[in-house]
Amino acid sequence: MKKLSYLALGLSILSLTACNNANETASTDTAAADGSTELTAPSRPECIAPAKPGGGFDLTCKLAQAGLRDTGVLTDPMRVTYMPGGVGAVAYNKIVANDRDNGDAIVAFSTGSILNLSQGKFGKFTEKDVKWLAGVGTDYGAIAVNAESPIKDLAGLVEKLKSDPKSVSFGAGGSVGGQDWMQTAILAKAVGVNPSDMTYVAMEGGGEAITAVMGNHITVVSAGIAEIMPQATAGKLRVLAVFSDERLGGSMADVPTAKEQGYDVTWPVVRGYYMGPDVSAGAYNWWKDAFDKMLADPKFAEIREQQELLPFSMTGEELQEYVYKRTGELRELSAEYGLVGAEAPAK
Repeated sequence: MKKLSYLALGLSILSLTACNNANETASTDTAAADGSTELTAPSRPECIAPAKPGGGFDLTCKLAQAGLRDTGVLTDPMRVTYMPGGVGAVAYNKIVANDRDNGDAIVAFSTGSILNLSQGKFGKFTEKDVKWLAGVGTDYGAIAVNAESPIKDLAGLVEKLKSDPKSVSFGAGGSVGGQDWMQTAILAKAVGVNPSDMTYVAMEGGGEAITAVMGNHITVVSAGIAEIMPQATAGKLRVLAVFSDERLGGSMADVPTAKEQGYDVTWPVVRGYYMGPDVSAGAYNWWKDAFDKMLADPKFAEIREQQELLPFSMTGEELQEYVYKRTGELRELSAEYGLVGAEAPAK
C-alpha cells in the first residue's frame, strides 16, 4: 500500500492557547464595546451559499435552515442567497469589504474555503478577517463516475490513469489547487501519476460538476460524499472511493474507501459558517448561542445524518483556533505541491 502522510490533516483538534491580540479585526470577544452582553436577534436571517444551487455550500446553508427551524431555535424563516464566484472569494470579499457589520447574515464555508485562504485566493484578505461562527458537520472527499461508465472501480480508474492520464477528465468545483483538485492530485501522486498530466475541468461548485458527469461531459467527478450520495442513491452515479479512514455508515456503508483498495488517501471536509468582522457582540453571540443550542439537540443530529454528514460541533473561539491551525497546515501542503510559498501571508 502506498502511504501518504496527509492523514495528519484530519480532524484531530489540539488544545491551543487563546488568541489575545486585540488588534485582530475578526476577534470573537464576547463583550460588546460598551460592556453589554445583550443578545441581538437577526431581523432578516440569511445564509449566503458562495456557489450555485446544488453543491456543498447549498447543502451547508440548508442544514442550518432546517436545523435552526426544526429545533425551534429560530422562529423567523431563514432565506438562502446564492453568491457564486471564485469558489467563495466573491462572498468573502463582499462580507469583509462591503458588509462588515451585517448581523443578519451567516456565510457557509468548508475545508475548501480554508484551503483557498491558505493559498491567497481570496485576494488581500486572510483567515483573520472574519468572525468564525460554527462548525456543524463533516463529510469526506470522494470520486464518482456516471453509473453507465465502463470504469467499474478504483482499480479500473487507476489503470486508465496510468496508461493515458490525459484521457481521463476530472471535473470539480474550483480551480487547480482547490479542495476537489487537491484530493485528485493526492490520489494521482499515490498511483504514480504526475497531477499536472491529468485533465482537470474547473467548475463553479460541486453541483455543476455532478451535473456534468451525469451528462457524460467529464469522466470523473471529485466532490464531497454528501454531495454525491443523492445521485448515487438514485442510481445515476457510481462512487469509486470515499477518502475516509474507514467505511462510513448508513446509506454509505457499501462505498469502499481508497485505503481498503490500496491507497492511503484521506480528505475530511468540515462544513460551517462565518460572519463579518464588525458584527456586534450582541448579534454574534445570538448566533453562537443559537448554534450551541441546535448542536446539542438530538433533532439536529437526525437532520445532519439525513444529509449524509458526520458529527462535528465547534463554535466561537474554539472554531477560530481550529481554522487558524488548519489554514497553516493546508498552506504547508499547498507549498509541497508548488501552489504557494510556505510562509504565511503578511497581515
